[in-house]
Amino acid sequence: MEERLQKILASAGWGSRRACEEFIVAGRVTVNGRVAALGQKADPKRDKIALDGEPIARREKLTYVALYKPRGVVSSLAPQGDRQTVRDLIPLEMRLYPVGRLDVDSEGLILLTNDGPLTNRLTHPRYRTEKEYRVLVKGEPDEAQLQAWRRGVMLEGRHTAPARVTREVRTPIGRWLKVIMHEGRKHEIRDIGRTLGMLVVRLIRVRMGSLTIGTLQPGQWRELNVKEVKQLLKGER
Repeated sequence: MEERLQKILASAGWGSRRACEEFIVAGRVTVNGRVAALGQKADPKRDKIALDGEPIARREKLTYVALYKPRGVVSSLAPQGDRQTVRDLIPLEMRLYPVGRLDVDSEGLILLTNDGPLTNRLTHPRYRTEKEYRVLVKGEPDEAQLQAWRRGVMLEGRHTAPARVTREVRTPIGRWLKVIMHEGRKHEIRDIGRTLGMLVVRLIRVRMGSLTIGTLQPGQWRELNVKEVKQLLKGER
């Protein structure tokens, strides 16, 4: 049966449908030796589909890994100098892709999987998947700053979505905040803090949808159980 190429690639574990669309647009996908076009369909049982010249293998066992990404580790699969990537921390012999992003100076929960539909479920804006962070800001933010964050601020010509921001523990350095949001723009939390005059000293993601970091410590990982996967697919909290 014919399906859209981005769906075939995502189902084979090559990333989200959006990422697979970018592969097609970039001319990296071929069908029966010819460069594919966005919107094209194919039959994975009959057609020879390849990405960067590598044939699309049969679907691997679906795998789901929760990792506590330490600071200094890169979220992408592409190496950046001598820095480790999140994939370097998981010794499993299969393709796994990080879901969402955390910048190199941030830490916390990263999900890695070869389940394209789940990746799409967690990352596509229409599903509004919640992410929860613990954010340490220098000094003591005032209520006006927190209210502005809750309403949303202007970043690069776009208004950020409203967020839930509450005070937590006070430390000698500053104040821990709990931030719950569904948006995921690059460096968004740090940029919001900078815009509002709050320096973000530490940033830890502790939850994505229903999945929490639990007792994992930096560098530790575990495979998800069946119940956790079902909750993520249903969009439960």
